[in-house]
Amino acid sequence: MERKVRVRFAPSPTGPLHIGGVRTALYNYLFAKKHGGDFLLRIEDTDQTRYVKGAEDYILEALKWSGLTIDEGVGVGGEYGPYRQSERKEAGIYKKYVDQLLASGHAYYAFDTPEELEEMRENLKKAGVAAPQYNINTRNSMKNSLSLSAEEVQKRLDNNEPYVVRIKIPRNEEVKFKDLIRGWVVVQTTNLDDKVLYKSDGMPTYHMANIVDDYLMKITHVIRGEEWLPSGPLHVLLYQYLGWEEVMPQFAHLPLILKPDGNGKLSKRDGDRLGFPVFPIQWTSPEGEISSGYRESGYFPDAFINMLALLGWNPGTTQEIFSMEELIQAFSLEKVGKSGSKFDPEKTRWFNAQYLRNKSNEELAAFVKPLVAEKGFAMPSDSFLSQYCGLMKERAVFINDLLAEDYLFIAPTTYDEQTVNKKWKPETPEIIKELRTVLENIVDFNAANIEIAFKSFIEEKGLGFGAVLPNFRVLVTGMGMGPSMFEICALLGKEETLRRIDVGMEKILNVKM
Repeated sequence: MERKVRVRFAPSPTGPLHIGGVRTALYNYLFAKKHGGDFLLRIEDTDQTRYVKGAEDYILEALKWSGLTIDEGVGVGGEYGPYRQSERKEAGIYKKYVDQLLASGHAYYAFDTPEELEEMRENLKKAGVAAPQYNINTRNSMKNSLSLSAEEVQKRLDNNEPYVVRIKIPRNEEVKFKDLIRGWVVVQTTNLDDKVLYKSDGMPTYHMANIVDDYLMKITHVIRGEEWLPSGPLHVLLYQYLGWEEVMPQFAHLPLILKPDGNGKLSKRDGDRLGFPVFPIQWTSPEGEISSGYRESGYFPDAFINMLALLGWNPGTTQEIFSMEELIQAFSLEKVGKSGSKFDPEKTRWFNAQYLRNKSNEELAAFVKPLVAEKGFAMPSDSFLSQYCGLMKERAVFINDLLAEDYLFIAPTTYDEQTVNKKWKPETPEIIKELRTVLENIVDFNAANIEIAFKSFIEEKGLGFGAVLPNFRVLVTGMGMGPSMFEICALLGKEETLRRIDVGMEKILNVKM
């Protein structure tokens, strides 16, 4: 019987969620929705020494802003759901499976102190071992239930001596599993160490909790970053030793997100150095350090998600703009690349610009309205704001860019020097006077009529656009370039357009109109 697809995103609350983590969550989400499955959230907080206050709430808020709706887990069905490993530990969920491994001989107790472990590693390094491990070659010289008598082991347990439970990795066996992105992965157990699975304080390590939770939550596919690929063989062995091979999930290890130059994994330092965020939303550390986020930098969540989806996955077409529903329909793990993907800050800005331009003028006006109030401008009509946004959005990347210039809200008091110095000729005042008369005589002062009148005027005078339009623009807006002057004048209205020409002429050349 085919199982229902169930995937999980399982971050640790050790700090802010990197965009690589959001991409992992996104690919899990898309895969689940594509196959009519469930997307679970599980907070993996087994390492309490690394827990960072506020990190869990940050994860929830980041996923919410990104539009990744959780079907099960933290934040579902109340303030918090059932999936937090530290709470599951209290219910004794993990210990019974550790006991099962101990009983079957696939795990053992180890009582070594940190000092003894360090001494073992140092001795191996002196002997020329580059990567010392606690494994089949060293375990018998250490203090564990394989080297000690049963009586000594029981005595130590009865005395509540600190211990860990380690997996017993076999000698010279081949561990093989198929990765949905990378193909077959084959590892010799000689290269594996006896990882710690459980500690005497009752807390499982990541590896043990991860496998047990995936089994109990009926996870069918584990989609995670490639940094977990070396853990794959250990996890496969645990599934075998616990008798869960038939329900072992399929694995898919995602490629890294690389620095813009392709030289290594993208980090917060790269973002700080090059001036772009690496976190979905702003993060404030417990020490008060603030790191910028895409939300606070003005990015739309759907543009952010669109960018992330294509950072490692190729739809096989030239399409670049995808709605979430389109992503769900098009996504497949087979089209995720094996090699890392370079992050492109400019391409990210491009995505946001596309999403901004695709929004209706009315939607943009709603975003702009509070910004107009913040700047202290007289509040224009909704119709004016909508037309204004339509005029400005082709040049904008972020909502704030729509108000980067304020000449449509307040008349200019300064005029672009380069335009005045290069374009203003001795005959310009007379040309402008005649143009003003033409504009004044337009009955229906709309963009189309203004354009017709302007073109007829310069054609009649035998003038080029460059001889008239830049000076016309600088008088009305103060700027050397910008959107269509015909649209600008129509939005300002005839009276304000003529008034600005009069004021500008007087200020530039003391010419009375």
